[in-house]
Amino acid sequence: MKASAKIAAAVAGLAVVGGGIYAVPTLLDKGGSAGEQRLQAKPGTKAGTTAGAPAPEGKPFTLVATGDIIPYPSIIERSAVDAGGKGHDFRKILAGVKPIVSAADVAICHHEIPYGEPGGPYTGYPTFKAPHELADALKDTGYESCSTASNHTLDAGYAGLARTLDHLDRVGIKHVGSARGAEEAKAPALVSAGGAKIAQLSYTYGTNGIPLPQDKPWSVNLIDQKRIIEDARAARAAGAHVVVLSVHWGTEWQTAPDKQQRELAQALTASKGTDGLPDIDLIIGTHNHVPQPYEKVNGTWVVFGMGDQVASFVPADKLRGNQSSIPRFTFSPATAHPGRWEVTKAEYLTQYSDMGPPFRVVCASCAPADSGIGAAKQKEYAAIDKQVSTAVMSRGAGDQGLEHATR
Repeated sequence: MKASAKIAAAVAGLAVVGGGIYAVPTLLDKGGSAGEQRLQAKPGTKAGTTAGAPAPEGKPFTLVATGDIIPYPSIIERSAVDAGGKGHDFRKILAGVKPIVSAADVAICHHEIPYGEPGGPYTGYPTFKAPHELADALKDTGYESCSTASNHTLDAGYAGLARTLDHLDRVGIKHVGSARGAEEAKAPALVSAGGAKIAQLSYTYGTNGIPLPQDKPWSVNLIDQKRIIEDARAARAAGAHVVVLSVHWGTEWQTAPDKQQRELAQALTASKGTDGLPDIDLIIGTHNHVPQPYEKVNGTWVVFGMGDQVASFVPADKLRGNQSSIPRFTFSPATAHPGRWEVTKAEYLTQYSDMGPPFRVVCASCAPADSGIGAAKQKEYAAIDKQVSTAVMSRGAGDQGLEHATR
């Protein structure tokens, strides 16, 4: 499906820096278990340098990300109907965005919630448990990896965390942000696109007051500025050409980024290695429920919040929670810095959880006038597209080069 993505050869393990048994970054890979895929820094290499073997011939690749996947009970019921009474099927729900996701060279989701035990019970807010068939639909849609660090990661306890990662492994989707053991927390996975090795990091502001298991402090990655930078440098020293940060942060229902988001984005994008180049190449935010702005901070793109990809808010004052954006970034080899890739095109599309019936996730900016969806629905999608675009562009991203895409 993604012809430009070639799986790099696995190499030996990565040493942890700045955190004992705590997780270092996961590197995206399309094949093999987390423990099977390793990167090793060259002996004597300092963290923060552009290290590793000479960069292969590179070419541009596209990276797409989408927001929080939160299957509320009504969505779970829809998936049961779509399955014809045999379990749950989320593929039809996500079919409207599959062309965008599957066309990207690298596609990242945010897996907000844990899976319940087979057969249920499946629950909604405040402690979510979703059917594990969601993993099959995510794979079918075209995702390579999902961030899993969120305030709901421990909703079903450590058992739910482990169950979720087991099913993501079963379908071949990589994950980062939570772990089943200290070794997994340290073990990166890898995806290659355009000749580049891409590392993804994932952290959350908290877990809704649910404490991390005392004997498993590595189970969920929590936001810590120093640690994030150390982890990014460890990934870079181990051979990653591109480092992408997925971060669960901010204030719910607020379009403008809050103080924590602004200050952390400023600090992380200002962080540079001994080669003078950024430690992190892209920041992608989740958690806020509503679309937030994109902005270049210290020359690095920051998506403060995409909004929820899968949600079903009904109250009039929360309908914005059914809207989101889809960032799409094209990375190309940096001619001035061999071995590094840089963003050469920044785009966004708009997305909408259409309550239907039936409930479906659609690309609002992808619906042409001749799409056959009818004038009323066309008008609805155009209004959604405008609202999301207003939020996305609210901090001057258009003047910084962000483009509105329609396919």
